[in-house]
Amino acid sequence: MNFIRFSDLCAQGRVAGKKVFIRADLNVPQDDSGRITEDTRIRASLACVRMALEAGAAVMLTSHLGRPTEGVLRAQDSLAPVAIRMGQLLGRPVPLLADWVDGVRLDGHELATGQLVMLENCRVNRGEKKNSDELAKKMALLCDIFVHDAFGTAHRAEASTYGIAAFAPVACAGPLLAAEIDAITRALKAPRRPLVAIVAGSKVSTKLSILNSLARNVDQLIVGGGIANTFMLAAGLKIGKSLAEPDLVDQAKTVMRAMQERGAAVPIPTDVVTAKVFQADAPASTKAATEVQDDDLILDIGPETARRLAGQLMQAGTIVWNGPVGVFEFPAFEGGTRAIARAIAASSAFSIAGGGDTLAAIAKYGIEDKIGYISTGGGAFLEVLEGKTLPAFDILARRCAS
Repeated sequence: MNFIRFSDLCAQGRVAGKKVFIRADLNVPQDDSGRITEDTRIRASLACVRMALEAGAAVMLTSHLGRPTEGVLRAQDSLAPVAIRMGQLLGRPVPLLADWVDGVRLDGHELATGQLVMLENCRVNRGEKKNSDELAKKMALLCDIFVHDAFGTAHRAEASTYGIAAFAPVACAGPLLAAEIDAITRALKAPRRPLVAIVAGSKVSTKLSILNSLARNVDQLIVGGGIANTFMLAAGLKIGKSLAEPDLVDQAKTVMRAMQERGAAVPIPTDVVTAKVFQADAPASTKAATEVQDDDLILDIGPETARRLAGQLMQAGTIVWNGPVGVFEFPAFEGGTRAIARAIAASSAFSIAGGGDTLAAIAKYGIEDKIGYISTGGGAFLEVLEGKTLPAFDILARRCAS
């Protein structure tokens, strides 16, 4: 897709002296005292902020945080801790401004070149979530250039993510969003074959549309977790008391048929790791998939299945990974996910991974630098896998063409 890149505007000298409005994703986790417990998103946003400052812009930066009530700014919804942390990382103060929709002024003056301010939680503004034109137009008047750099919000058409892009003089993608678009295009729109997708999770129902979409495109569709259990039922296997959705067996069969008609496949586990109870210290038992007992819980794929899937991943040209294939948080049931992770890391394929549990597995096995691209957006990443055109992508493409 075609879109304007903020990096190109900077390189072309079109940012100097301009007012730049950056929509970032600074929705970081905090403890009960308001202390930031993990600052990856803040660190990730620094590239765009520095790019704008170095290009000679006056910079406004905003984000959502938590789930505030529109029109009410509570202390726990304030971006104050984020502004402090960003200031520490940048080595300069980052003033935080409230009530900014009708105008941004710092110490009574218009924002000047080289200055940076953070604008309070954008979801406090009335009309934000409903993408109010009135609010979006006011935001657009604040800037010369709007930069969308929050992929985690790209699936939402809100005033600060979509509306402002429609009305701002220039709308473009920041470095984070541009990298996401490039990685997604490389993995799904123009993949090097074979294309292998790993989709795992507790329920087929939450990812049924993703599975159906991928079944039309991928060469191997690896399923894991509760999803794999439902597919095992569809293949005529017993799963004991394992998590599954028996009422969706027909849908699972439809996905399997769609793959078969294309000469592709959904590999069904041939061995599994089971326990009698769902506990970290539960005794683990490895057995053939045909030998699962009525009181068994399947908590991981077995070593034979893991080796077979790892071999397929080693032959892949492109890998899309969403979800661990077992209860990797429990040491006795992490073998499958560990094998998958290491195979992806060792493969020459271009890999893109997304989803909270997937990122946790990547961190656990220390393979961050071996993944082609790690997506920062959970819901947005899933919607892309469903084949949806995200609102942010749509408006940026239309603004580029206009």
